[in-house]
Amino acid sequence: MSQTVLVTVTGLDKPGITAGILHILAATDAAVLDMEQVVVRNRLNLGILVGLDAGRPPLKDLLYFGWERGLHIDFQVVEDEEAPPPPRFAVTVIAQDVTPASLAGVADAIVAGGGNIDRILRLARYPVLSYELIVEGGEMRELREKLLLASSAHRVDVAIQPEGLARRAKRLVVIDMDSTLIRDEVIDLLADEAGVGDEVRRLTHEAMTGGLDFAESLRRRVALLAGLDAATLTAVAERITLTPGARTFARTLRRLGYRTAIVSGGFDVFANQVKDRLGIDAAHANHLVIENGRVTGEVAGDIIDGPAKAHLLHRIAAEEGIPIEQTVAVGDGSNDLDMLSQAGLGIAFNAKPVVDAAADTTLKVPYLDAILFLLGIRREDIEAADRMPGGV
Repeated sequence: MSQTVLVTVTGLDKPGITAGILHILAATDAAVLDMEQVVVRNRLNLGILVGLDAGRPPLKDLLYFGWERGLHIDFQVVEDEEAPPPPRFAVTVIAQDVTPASLAGVADAIVAGGGNIDRILRLARYPVLSYELIVEGGEMRELREKLLLASSAHRVDVAIQPEGLARRAKRLVVIDMDSTLIRDEVIDLLADEAGVGDEVRRLTHEAMTGGLDFAESLRRRVALLAGLDAATLTAVAERITLTPGARTFARTLRRLGYRTAIVSGGFDVFANQVKDRLGIDAAHANHLVIENGRVTGEVAGDIIDGPAKAHLLHRIAAEEGIPIEQTVAVGDGSNDLDMLSQAGLGIAFNAKPVVDAAADTTLKVPYLDAILFLLGIRREDIEAADRMPGGV
């Protein structure tokens, strides 16, 4: 007759503890059914689910082993679980300061959504604090609704994704440029040089918040730039400010083998410069027509609007041989909604409210590299990637 027993080991961590316990189990032909170990500040928490032969229980040997090493070892007989495992989700918490109150709010939301926290892992201590909570049970939509309320109440970013191989198998990241990869709206900078800044900013705001068709808005804004000296474009390019964390974001993705692309409703002359500056693989943007050293006020070819961005996401993924489920899209404006909704993971980064409401995941922290934590990449992984050769 066999029993299923959960063996729990706690105490000061030392080399050889796990190996010693497994040797004792092996000597009695016990079956290891499950095992998980966490060490926090040199304190060991080890759980082993074992199937034991009732005639050869190793419990005395395990207790003696623990006594010799100052460990507490506990045993609990458990029933065999025949039911299918519950769904699992990864909940990522990101903020400048993750307080006990904010974590309690997130934990309460998980309980209210029918879930239970199975494991907690700290992803980062800087430039923001981030924790990953693996949750069992509950339903995605209900959990997301409860977590959104907790996020608002405690001013922390909270993202939820199904936990599994697909979450950690992302291979392509497509990102918007203006107000996402960079802090500026380039067309607004050009408008300042042309003396039409207020009018262009009004049209930009209407387009990004969904109040005006993007293609129509762009044509009207570009028309206001007619006659601008082409030399001004170089001066504006030098004024572009990268979003904090952009270099770390691009460098880490490249070193870890991700493919990256800029997909922008802005202009290719600037997108290509940012691409080269960050070592991004490709850039797609609108082409500003220049004749006789002046901006004509026209855009050549089809405008890259919301549907075009989604089309480019699919095209780039197909060219790279990457399933759409393994893609990530990042943006902030309404013209990003299509690609955010069609990517494997859509992330609204410091986005307009209409985008926040529709995206899989939202981030409000000012650091672009915080997106890496949503991919399950820890700060230690980023630092290890920085020690790899190459990069900008």
